[in-house]
Amino acid sequence: PPTNRVEPTEYNQNQTIYHTSIMALSPKDCYLVVYNLACCAGWGAVLLSALQHVILNGLSSSTLSSVYAVPGLASTLTIVQSAAMLEIVHAAIGFVRSPLVVTAMQVGSRIVALFAITHSPAAATQFGAGMMIISWASVEVPRYAFYVSALITGDATKKTPYPLFWLRYSLFAVLYPTGITGELTVFLSAAKDDVFLNYLGESNVSTMYYFIMSFPVIYAPGALPMILNMAANRKKAMKKRFARPPPPPKGLVWPMDKKGGRSSTGTAKEIIAAAVGAIDPVKAEKVMKERNWRFGYVKHFHGLVEEQMKSPENALKVAEAGLKKAREIFEFVDGDKTTSFDDAMKESGSNPFKTGFIQGSGAKKSNVLEVPYKGKKLSGEALKTQVDKWISYGSIEESAGVAIKKCVDNPGYLDLSDRYFVLLGAGSAMGPFLVLMALGANVIAVDLDRPGIWKRLITIARESSGTITFPLKGVEQSELKNDDELYAASGCNLFTDTPRIRDWVMPLYPGKKLAVGSYAYLNGALHVQVSLAMDAICKDLSEKRQASLAYLCTPTDLHVVTKEAHEASSTLYKEYSSKPFCMIINALSGGKKLRKNAIKPLKGKGGDFYVVNGLSVAQGPNYALAKRMQHWRAIVARKQGSIVSSNIAPSTSTVSVIQNRTFAWAYEGMPYFKPYEISAPETSNAVMSAILFSDLNDSENASNPKVRLNNPNELFKYGSFNGGTWRCAYQVDSIGEASVLIYFLRVAKPYLAGVGVVGAAVIAKVSGYF
Repeated sequence: PPTNRVEPTEYNQNQTIYHTSIMALSPKDCYLVVYNLACCAGWGAVLLSALQHVILNGLSSSTLSSVYAVPGLASTLTIVQSAAMLEIVHAAIGFVRSPLVVTAMQVGSRIVALFAITHSPAAATQFGAGMMIISWASVEVPRYAFYVSALITGDATKKTPYPLFWLRYSLFAVLYPTGITGELTVFLSAAKDDVFLNYLGESNVSTMYYFIMSFPVIYAPGALPMILNMAANRKKAMKKRFARPPPPPKGLVWPMDKKGGRSSTGTAKEIIAAAVGAIDPVKAEKVMKERNWRFGYVKHFHGLVEEQMKSPENALKVAEAGLKKAREIFEFVDGDKTTSFDDAMKESGSNPFKTGFIQGSGAKKSNVLEVPYKGKKLSGEALKTQVDKWISYGSIEESAGVAIKKCVDNPGYLDLSDRYFVLLGAGSAMGPFLVLMALGANVIAVDLDRPGIWKRLITIARESSGTITFPLKGVEQSELKNDDELYAASGCNLFTDTPRIRDWVMPLYPGKKLAVGSYAYLNGALHVQVSLAMDAICKDLSEKRQASLAYLCTPTDLHVVTKEAHEASSTLYKEYSSKPFCMIINALSGGKKLRKNAIKPLKGKGGDFYVVNGLSVAQGPNYALAKRMQHWRAIVARKQGSIVSSNIAPSTSTVSVIQNRTFAWAYEGMPYFKPYEISAPETSNAVMSAILFSDLNDSENASNPKVRLNNPNELFKYGSFNGGTWRCAYQVDSIGEASVLIYFLRVAKPYLAGVGVVGAAVIAKVSGYF
């Protein structure tokens, strides 16, 4: 991609040196300080020479054309730019956290531009060369100075001087366009310079021409995404710089690390190591030695599942060890008292919640399953026909279709008047609250103590034929004068009130069977915390009240799948891998994109187990850990006799997902890869609720602990409405970029012809063909 080095290698050199001073720098960091200082000085000399030349001669095309000829500038430029090749070495050996391929491409494009002006008199003596050199130097001086400051202070965000910080994240607005323009003029000028084209001899003129002209071709589509990416980086950096300091730790928190912070990496590794170490200590050791956890976690999760699939006993040992370690290692802060989360849950919470209750006044609807789909509400035979289409296309697995159709054929499944559902995260976009209320269920709602949330939930409940039970903070409902006071007094916090929530729910509705759904979701490390909080509540309710548990699994995880799904994926791979578009994407990425989905089955007690590795590196290890803990609780609770409904939900266009532009673009392009289908939130809610109702009622479903499975992890093989993830030709983590490209090609199709004509005309004009 084009680069004028505003964002050349975001390797965050400060990450390994927090809480250090210049006297305490490691030998590696001392070297990096010296390297960055030397580069800063070298580029400073280039910038000073160039600016002196411009000041003395005035800013003009002729002045810019002679910048490269300033005495001493060319040799200094060659040395300092060539030194940047060490950045590739730094990334390769782990000195800095830069993606190796990206770093190599960025440095390489600079080296090619340097090669062009060194060996092409025409390229070196046109205005673009001077503009390129000044743009490069103007960027590199503050960049290297920024890195030095980050290394010494240990904080690239808040401790670097603000003027330097501002320059680092603002110069791109001017210097990206000038730098890219300068580089393009260099490439194009060299392409019509006989001296350059004959560098390898007359027999290789064509080779030199196509070599240098390949760079403008690459720059054309790459320039705008680079600018947009840097703008996003600036926004993120500024937000982080001026963010308020975090509040004092309270409730369920990550444990303190050796550096005095509460990093998630070390703790997550300890949990996964403890889990897999229950079976294989060697794999546990490899987990703890993993240096690049953020991008290297996937293979360790695969190794964990591999151990689980060897036998039912292994699966349960891994799950129990992982959950136990998580409870023991996480902390719970209550005022001045800090204990392990495990110890905190052994005690009763102080200041117990009161109970609020609303009986809906709406008319009871008939027990008919309705699924909103593409502007229609499907029910009865129409719904069953659509389900068969989904199964035939491969968007859902047959067992999921059977479960939905059983809800159609058994209206009694939808009679929820005597069903009690505990919803942890009742207001979640993917939760079943709306469906349950519409069917007259009794919902015990747990959600944040924010008036807006409770105004919505209580309003919906009042208009339904169901009931809602909810926690009140230290006040009886009869003491509240109006709805505003009711909304303000309602709710709780899963992080800070975990023991109190458990104690409040436990005695509710004695004699009634509870179904506890874990639907709360947060980003990043918070997702692990909220999953652990929900798990603690689920653990006690399933063990002490034999409550059923309900989870929505993500398709972007590592799952056991059916043999039919595996074979369908293999068939589609043969079809797609021969398509030119897929072949080009796979080749250009070195095989990293569009990777085969159907992988070798895992061998274990009970036969071969087919798996799909849907883990997405972009979502990160915290997301994977949070969902894995839910898997662990699901199989442990089922072994202990609880009904567990844990089914894969489809990729869904919720607001929280599509507000990320990249995800929104990818979702638009993914259906190119059959049998992907992105579901609307209302469709997902309806179908996943139907599968839940089937799981709670049908004794033949895998959710029933009496149904025999060859391995506990086969629980997730059934009832999967995965949206095509299992049967797609390629792993979901490898189709994102291609999906985005497909989307843009589709949107830009009407304009591509015109742009191509204009671009060809400009290149021909610059090249002197007319």
